[in-house]
Amino acid sequence: MDAADTIVMPGFVDTHRHAWRSLSRNDGAGPPDGGTAGASDAFRPEDVYAATLVGLLGAIEAGISTVVDWSLGSDDALVDAALQAHADCGVRTVLVHAPEAGTEDQRSTAPAIRQLVSRLTGAAGPLTTIAFGSEVSGANDLARVELEWTVARELGLRIHAHADPETSGHGAIVELARRGLLGEDVTLVHCSLDDEDVEAIASSGASVSLATSGEVAGHIGTPPIQSLIDRDIRPGLGVDEERLAPGDLFAQMRATISIQHATVFDRKLAGKAGVPRLMSTRDVIRHATVDGARAVGLGTVTGSLEPGKQADIVMLRTDRPNIFPINDPIGAVVWGMDTSNVDRVFVSGRALMRGGVLDADVARARNLATVARRHLTESSGAFPGTMSAGGA
Repeated sequence: MDAADTIVMPGFVDTHRHAWRSLSRNDGAGPPDGGTAGASDAFRPEDVYAATLVGLLGAIEAGISTVVDWSLGSDDALVDAALQAHADCGVRTVLVHAPEAGTEDQRSTAPAIRQLVSRLTGAAGPLTTIAFGSEVSGANDLARVELEWTVARELGLRIHAHADPETSGHGAIVELARRGLLGEDVTLVHCSLDDEDVEAIASSGASVSLATSGEVAGHIGTPPIQSLIDRDIRPGLGVDEERLAPGDLFAQMRATISIQHATVFDRKLAGKAGVPRLMSTRDVIRHATVDGARAVGLGTVTGSLEPGKQADIVMLRTDRPNIFPINDPIGAVVWGMDTSNVDRVFVSGRALMRGGVLDADVARARNLATVARRHLTESSGAFPGTMSAGGA
């Protein structure tokens, strides 16, 4: 294989994405819960399939070889549609499924969880891992959370949970730690939390996923990047949803390193003592690869190029005008490259993209997304703007 004029590196690991919301791309001028988030009841299985398909194909095109996809779980047929899209794309995935928080969801009972996990595990393809998603709606909701997490652990599932003041409320993370529920098998997402919460995460060994671009552009808040670093928590990076951020990790790396640098410079300008070191490009590229793999329980499978791991590889072109001359390869990836530099993507040794062209029926995916978007517009008013001809 000719690798001239390329940087060969591990495929990026997207540690948190809602692929079913991919039809809301660039719709972020509206309210925080706009787009498809407010139209979940209108989704048909074919809509979930179309949205997940275009989301995952976009991820592959961005050099991402692993995607953690938090599915729309209100109906078994919707989850099955997401699993089918995972299999059809060929990317490595973790499908996170969660009973809806704050409801009398009968699927949150222990027998129902066991039955559901058994069905999903049987339906998942060889590149898909099933994980348990948990919506922690506040400190008063922890009895349900404790039941769900106990069952998930009995089944050997990794646990993913949104952790920010708006979703989980103040004090919930500390209380989870006090009850002994946090642990190395838990991935906490967003984590715009105070130092007490971050300290509880560090003490427990739980992992963190940041979707920095969307967090600062939306209503979640600035992630506590320096607070995590101070406690040797090495987060993974994710896209979350594409309403407020592009679907690649180049943007997430730049947002993360820029916020940390701004924090350092602000402290220095304020004359504060003990100014931390600047995050390096090597640090942040680890967050987008090996740290991300470890944060979602795939550290022995992917995230780095070494014997014993799967051949999840991205090749990035260095002969494009946007990047040459290359003075530092790692700096080039972090500061200068974008999706136009992605040339080839391999997952478990299989080429999903060559010469910048996806090994997929992109026209079919676009048509499916167009039909799904039109249905959601007509049935729920999810997209009040005028749809351009042929657009999705």
